[in-house]
Amino acid sequence: MDERAFYRESQTVKPASLNCTFCRSSETYELRWLVRRKIDRLPRNADERDRAKFTKAASYMVLLDDKIACKRCRRTYEISGIKTTSFLTD
Repeated sequence: MDERAFYRESQTVKPASLNCTFCRSSETYELRWLVRRKIDRLPRNADERDRAKFTKAASYMVLLDDKIACKRCRRTYEISGIKTTSFLTD
């Protein structure tokens, strides 16, 4: 069974304060995240291996944006200083 069968996926936007590596200006940007929330019940066609995977599964978020354009100088730079994966507490 595919791991994605254990989660409901959605996208969300969260603000983050970032510093441009070129002009050194600090701005707030809206970053896109993929949210994967663990479902309540195991799917019907699961076997013993799938049950073990399901018990270890946890809800988490993954950062989708890896580069952003500066609002001041408009140059594109890589996002650093932000964790790319964040576990959620339910």
